[in-house]
Amino acid sequence: MGARLCLVTDIHHGPPSMTKRGDAALALMEGFVRFANDAAPDLVVDLGDRITDVDRDTDQRLAAEIAAAFRPVTAPVQHLDGNHDLDNLTVEENGAVLGRTDHHQVVDIGGWRIALWRADAKLYRGVDGRGFVLREADLLWLSRVAQATDRPLLVLSHVPVSGHAQTGNYYFQNNPPGAGYPMADRARAAVAQAGHPVVCMAGHVHWNTVCQIDGVVHLTQQSLTESFTTQGEPAAAWGLLELSDTVRWRVFGLDPIDLTITPKPARWTPPLPAFQDHRELALRRQGVLS
Repeated sequence: MGARLCLVTDIHHGPPSMTKRGDAALALMEGFVRFANDAAPDLVVDLGDRITDVDRDTDQRLAAEIAAAFRPVTAPVQHLDGNHDLDNLTVEENGAVLGRTDHHQVVDIGGWRIALWRADAKLYRGVDGRGFVLREADLLWLSRVAQATDRPLLVLSHVPVSGHAQTGNYYFQNNPPGAGYPMADRARAAVAQAGHPVVCMAGHVHWNTVCQIDGVVHLTQQSLTESFTTQGEPAAAWGLLELSDTVRWRVFGLDPIDLTITPKPARWTPPLPAFQDHRELALRRQGVLS
């Protein structure tokens, strides 16, 4: 018993922009739809940034074209919004195009709890540059879900909360505020309250990454149309996430990954003493141990 999810993120349908090959998005979506229908997953999830924003009228057209591209998928489909989806359109306008009425959602599949965490993903511009804002209501919802879960938890979001390094990333090495929430430590503290294994999956940063923080596994998936890691060709990346006692994550295309990991309950096994209070350190300070 387990859960199978097909994932696609950062489709960026629209004109080519920097290293994003949005001109290839619709053709690549045809490939993703074939893959998803062949894989017969329990759920298909779009992690956001379906379009590259241009202006309000253009964005509405691009969003409608991507919504149409998802319609042949036979499995249930859930959509999260990314920052480009929200530059000129509201959450409600995106929902109307996609036929989505819910905000945050929880779905139980195959012994796992799947949290569709639609935290505010709009980039705000101001005197201090541009950045995300992590809303208190979004944090409270995530905290309550983590505390209440009675099974392993998968948290899906557009923006990652790992805060991991972006060294070498074309977009975010020199723009760290754009890579995540300034209060991401509070989101990590929220999921660490779960008494069961936790996996966090996001898009946004346009490359495949894996890290563990405080016992929680954090993953980010490559963009469908990104090219900075693939010598100018669109990565054609989509993923298959299989959840059971282990987690297997495969990303296909020109930037592939195949990972199997066994997540453990968040935080270290109690009762561990605080590091500074550990007996071995006291003995070293006393000169008993060298």
